Amino acid sequence: MINSVALTGRLTRNVDIRYTQSGTAVGSFTIAVDRQFRSANGEREADFINCVIWRKSAENLANFVKKGSLVGVEGRIQTRTYDNAQGQKVFFTEVVVESFALLKSRQASQNGTESQHATNRTATVISDGSHTKPKTSLSDSTDPFANNGKPIDVSDDDLPF
Repeated sequence: MINSVALTGRLTRNVDIRYTQSGTAVGSFTIAVDRQFRSANGEREADFINCVIWRKSAENLANFVKKGSLVGVEGRIQTRTYDNAQGQKVFFTEVVVESFALLKSRQASQNGTESQHATNRTATVISDGSHTKPKTSLSDSTDPFANNGKPIDVSDDDLPF
């Protein structure tokens, strides 16, 4: 069976980080994911997806993002039930996040006044639960290995093998 989900959206609120009795961090948040089509009155609609993230990944996400941040998440869908105070059974569906990527803050995308350095460099953090791996992409203007599509002249003496 396959239970896999990948979403890109904006945080509707800051990550709510809590700790279990054993000290394990758990974060909960909601992301707004735009639908591909517009409604009859021409407005874009969104789905609001509840997410939960655990351990060090929860702490990292809470430290790096805030309301309005654009994030990508990968994980699995989980459903659970509980009885509320009135004795009614409540069904709850959420995405259990296994990894995430920081894409862009709302402020940076709205005002477009990012510094030249921020425009040329986009940092992404991907978390797989136990550790965080930074992954950086540089534009051609700051990448010393970019050669604008031209062949790079490397002699056999320069190669380590």
